[in-house]
Amino acid sequence: MILKIVGQVAVTLLLLALLLFTGFILLFIISFSMDTQRFYIPMLLIVVGILALYIILFNFRAFRTRRLFHKLSAVILGICLLTAGGYEINHMYHKSLEINSVQDVDIEQYQPFQNKGTVAVLGHKASFTLSATDDLPRLDGATALYPLYSAFVQAVYPEKEYTLYDSEVMGSGTGRAYEQLIMGESDIIFAMSPGEVHQKMAAESGLDLKLTPVGREAFVFFVHKDNPVTALTSEQIKDIYTGRITNWNQVGGNNEPIKAFQRPENSGSQAMLQKFLGDEEPMPPITEDVIAGMGGIIQQAAGYHNYKNAIGYSFHHFTTSMNKNDGIKLLAVDGALPDTAAIQSGAYPITSEFYAVTAERQGKLRQPPKPSVTKLLQWIVSEEGQSLVEATGYFPLK
Repeated sequence: MILKIVGQVAVTLLLLALLLFTGFILLFIISFSMDTQRFYIPMLLIVVGILALYIILFNFRAFRTRRLFHKLSAVILGICLLTAGGYEINHMYHKSLEINSVQDVDIEQYQPFQNKGTVAVLGHKASFTLSATDDLPRLDGATALYPLYSAFVQAVYPEKEYTLYDSEVMGSGTGRAYEQLIMGESDIIFAMSPGEVHQKMAAESGLDLKLTPVGREAFVFFVHKDNPVTALTSEQIKDIYTGRITNWNQVGGNNEPIKAFQRPENSGSQAMLQKFLGDEEPMPPITEDVIAGMGGIIQQAAGYHNYKNAIGYSFHHFTTSMNKNDGIKLLAVDGALPDTAAIQSGAYPITSEFYAVTAERQGKLRQPPKPSVTKLLQWIVSEEGQSLVEATGYFPLK
């Protein structure tokens, strides 16, 4: 009798060890999928727990027949498969609704000297050039502006490979680019005007942020292409993003609640929304839970999903060229559609300059920028530099 019990315990422990080892391997694999791990990790733990319980009960003859065990196992497996299948269908549906955020756009196609034909070209040798022996200015900036400063580099810099994340010409995105500039890792960044977060960060570091206008861009709002609303006033948009207007029927649309998506706080487009709202604060954004390192969960602004009742925003060139999507339509604002003619004439009301941003020490410790930085900035605002602004798809200063 004792030997029988010992045997049962040994077999049970062996099976449990195999189950736990298999579960650990699956957990390791699932952890690489940021999109689905929040669903599959709890599900895996539940399945492993149930199987462990049945292994114990079965080995100690808690089930009278093996047939009952097999039926229960089949039911559990079926429920798991149906649940996973339903989740995957739902996940695929939501992925099909997504309009990629700025960070999702593949900007490698705009690398200088690598994909000729994608980057705008000057058409002749620039009047100002830098050689390999010069102290090349380190550039970074907003993802949406990377094609522009890549064109500047291709016209002025010596020809070589400039990798996106480890060279004199990087594409870190607005938030990271401002941090790099403030930490002294970059000489010039190309971005919209800094938001409160980066202004405070610069001030705490004893820095002045100097903004040199480079060109102009339109700030646009978009909705699902089947949304009957085609135009809003500036005041209506402000009321939507401050929470005073919450249903599309308040602005001539269907009787549906408005899903007003926002961008992360340190992004250029979010800073532009805040500038557009003026002294008013935007309502809390739609958020989503994201798995962080070490299994923690953080909340962040949800990426835009093109639901029938959604509204989002970005910049004109990014939306119409870099990340063009036939599932959305741009809204007219105050009676003007954001097309090239309306933006150039000033009829479209929400436009803003974007900048080449440099950082200088405050007070007596202030040092002049590198000579190459000053010369490059002067060339960018010259006729040649401004012609590349226009050729890229933005709007020159004049």
